[in-house]
Amino acid sequence: MKDDFDFRKHNHLDNDLNYDSESDWDDSYDDEDEYDEYWDGEDDDMEVVVDSAEGLQVATTFDGEGNVIDVTVTPEEDIDLSDSDVTCPLNSFIDHTLLKADATVEQITKLCQEAREYRFASVCVNSCWVRLCSELLRGSGVAVCTVVGFPLGAMIPEAKAYEAEAAIENGATEIDMVINIGALKSQDYRMVAKDIQEVCDAVHEHGAILKVIIEACLLTKEEKVIACLLAKNAGADYVKTSTGFSTGGATVEDVALMRSVVGDEMGVKAAGGIRDKKTAEAMLDAGADRLGASAGIQICKE
Repeated sequence: MKDDFDFRKHNHLDNDLNYDSESDWDDSYDDEDEYDEYWDGEDDDMEVVVDSAEGLQVATTFDGEGNVIDVTVTPEEDIDLSDSDVTCPLNSFIDHTLLKADATVEQITKLCQEAREYRFASVCVNSCWVRLCSELLRGSGVAVCTVVGFPLGAMIPEAKAYEAEAAIENGATEIDMVINIGALKSQDYRMVAKDIQEVCDAVHEHGAILKVIIEACLLTKEEKVIACLLAKNAGADYVKTSTGFSTGGATVEDVALMRSVVGDEMGVKAAGGIRDKKTAEAMLDAGADRLGASAGIQICKE
């Protein structure tokens, strides 16, 4: 993170920033040839082509050899992906979010439609939807964000780093990772630092943005401070309050604490339980500069 970057003047980072971080994988992948074998790149050339005519939209997914592996057909009247002039003072702060396990292609497509219409900062989806979203949002200015190690965070660092790289290859420009919460509560700070650093290096190597989810509802005040400092030391771009899948979501108190710890050098994302304009504004006033919300439309209409 550049020292002269003033986060209070920007609601999100430029996706084209160049980072100095070096990829620092686990010792088991220090050998370049061994890592190349682990990352075989078979899906690197996958492509989703979207077109429409006569009231129907067809999205066709091709593999690297040009073989059709998936086709989605949707009535065009249900999916108007044209941009609009809808304005909302909070829109550029909102990551329009759909992370439910039973989300359908129709719901994801609608999410992208809404994000274009309201000009949200990003859509935040599970990684299986990243390719589709990146195609539907191409040229819109809306970023594609996905989650890594979600929602528990209890994966090995190498798996999270691989998941982040695969998502970026598919078109994601922002990654929201969950820390190893159990390691933090066990005071295994080396593990937590390694966990964040592995993902941070992988993400920044590809010029993407990393947000670190600390799951504040499960932590003591001291643990929240330590988690934020570890994310800051690793060079992450944001700290984020919550997954929205645990015992609680964002609170004004947690946002204010996180902002006080990271200062102006990092962003703070509030997520979980933000369902109305009043709550959204309270989070921004407390120091958040990004909001994760599935109720973005409702917030903007109030």
